[in-house]
Amino acid sequence: MSRLPIVAYGVVCYAVFLAAFLYSVGFVGDVVVPRTVDHAVAAPVPEALVVDIVLLGLFAVQHSVMARPGFKRMLTRAVPAAMERSTYVLASSLLLALLCWQWRTIPAVVWDVAWRPGRLAVEALFWAGWAVVLASTFMINHFDLFGLRQVYLAWRGRPYTEVAFRTELLYRLVRNPIMLGFLVAFWAAPTMTAGHLLFAMATTAYIFIALQFEEHDLEQALGEQYREYRRHVPMLVPGLRPGGRTRSPKSGVRPA
Repeated sequence: MSRLPIVAYGVVCYAVFLAAFLYSVGFVGDVVVPRTVDHAVAAPVPEALVVDIVLLGLFAVQHSVMARPGFKRMLTRAVPAAMERSTYVLASSLLLALLCWQWRTIPAVVWDVAWRPGRLAVEALFWAGWAVVLASTFMINHFDLFGLRQVYLAWRGRPYTEVAFRTELLYRLVRNPIMLGFLVAFWAAPTMTAGHLLFAMATTAYIFIALQFEEHDLEQALGEQYREYRRHVPMLVPGLRPGGRTRSPKSGVRPA
């Protein structure tokens, strides 16, 4: 395939991701966008449970299966290697858009923070969670993570090189700050409906399961380097040192 279509494909995939990501912020926070986790398609509770669980399941399966090395090797038999990451990003973004579009509302209120200062504090925590998610992508390599670096290298006619494994900033506190940010954003709801609770519980379960696969892949790829990182940096909770250790990780490594 010529270089220009590869670059155009990567840019379009990134634009779709950016739109889906921004919409998902409003969806989870119940702000600005027309359909949110609390105000979406009306349906009886049994139907809502089935549809919402299926939507969450589709996203989780795609997100994990397409991230595995074996699937990546299979995919690159059908598309140029430079487009593999962009294809993953596109599939994830489209399924996220489907979830936001077809989500069923379960409006029963589980809790509601009525005290104004407390409500503002929870809302601030919500936005902080999303800020951690976005900032963490730049602490590794935002453009490699979302496929733009791959298509740029293809356009320049240069071979792809793996991003170096380094820890910086938040990655010195936890191994998975992106997922920590998601967890904070998903649970920081001043008004928690049953539908939002289902979303938060399901995504939390998925994150913990998916991290086991991701860290296994990283350990297989990086060996002792990643095992050393795991021994000194907690997975999600800052300050919770594995095995009771209090030493800091070595500088100069970052999960790709």
